[in-house]
Amino acid sequence: MSKLAGLAILLLSATPWGAVCPGNQPKSESALLELEQTWAHALTQHDSDTVACILAGEFQDFDPNGDVYDRAQALAKIPHRRPGSNQLSDLHPHVHGDFGYVRGLNTILDPEGKAVAKVRFTDIFVYRDGRWMAVAAQESLVGGVAR
Repeated sequence: MSKLAGLAILLLSATPWGAVCPGNQPKSESALLELEQTWAHALTQHDSDTVACILAGEFQDFDPNGDVYDRAQALAKIPHRRPGSNQLSDLHPHVHGDFGYVRGLNTILDPEGKAVAKVRFTDIFVYRDGRWMAVAAQESLVGGVAR
């Protein structure tokens, strides 16, 4: 392959922010679980490039308050997230052809490791161009009101 062809492939597989998105992901429940962990870790690290690789162009997020965010809005919020981490548990992945979803629980921890919120979620994915991409997310706060 020529250098020019290689550069063209790199540019076509990159997000607008410059990250090269992974390809050749298996169509498996374990791949969805790995993607969820990657997503959670990227949010903790304020890593918009990695999250941009996960979110499809038509992505919509419905947060615990009922607010709706499109892909651009969801990515714009990442640098402004509070310090802390996401601890995923009770994960249940399902794959149906080119469609998949994961239901789980995210325990949000402050920088000292204290749980500050628990959020049940459902993330919906499509398999496109050799990788899973999130098209929708829904969160519900467990045990309280988010606002």
